[in-house]
Amino acid sequence: MKKTLITALVATTCLSAIYTPVAAAYDKGDIVVRAGFTTVAPDDSSTNIMAGSDLGLGVTVDSNTQLGLNVAYFVTDKWNVELLAATPFSHDINFGVADPLGTGNQLGKTKHLPPTITANYFFNDPAAKFQPYAGVGVNYTVFFDEEFTGANTEAGLADLDLDSSFGLSAQIGADYDIGDGVGINVSVRYIDIETDATFNLGSTAGTIDTVTIDPWVYTVSVAYTF
Repeated sequence: MKKTLITALVATTCLSAIYTPVAAAYDKGDIVVRAGFTTVAPDDSSTNIMAGSDLGLGVTVDSNTQLGLNVAYFVTDKWNVELLAATPFSHDINFGVADPLGTGNQLGKTKHLPPTITANYFFNDPAAKFQPYAGVGVNYTVFFDEEFTGANTEAGLADLDLDSSFGLSAQIGADYDIGDGVGINVSVRYIDIETDATFNLGSTAGTIDTVTIDPWVYTVSVAYTF
């Protein structure tokens, strides 16, 4: 009898292990918060600087890394809507050729915030620990604290201003669940960012009609699911 009872308990335990449902990585209604490092690496180009005449050179924009944040809400087990945010990115704006005005290669600098809303589709079964996804979205980038370097200010450059930008974005990424609602995330996205620049050179109004930034944005972060 004792042997039979032990056998029955073992069998029940095994059956329970086999048929116990596996918790889904994501369910409809889940909120995922991610925090980590985000690098904005521009794939840049520009039209030439105009100040009374064509100066014959454009500008480039360097890369920057900041604290990246995003929040996602699962509208179904397979789809979420994600908002990308970050601490302000700071970029040097450089002449397209080395030191053309004798003031150094750096023309100025700016900061920007690139909030982006993305709809993402998750390919794997919701129970899988590894969750690759892809998405498309819309970006709004606002520039602020634009300024020329001290040397360029002394040379007569002033009042640098960059217009805000609307554009499309696309991304691929993956989450890996390490347990207790915690996961690791990596993502790569491409954002369409284009701006116009205006400035003054003494009493002459200057423009750069198109500065195309179009960055690749790389993020590595830790995620927590509520």
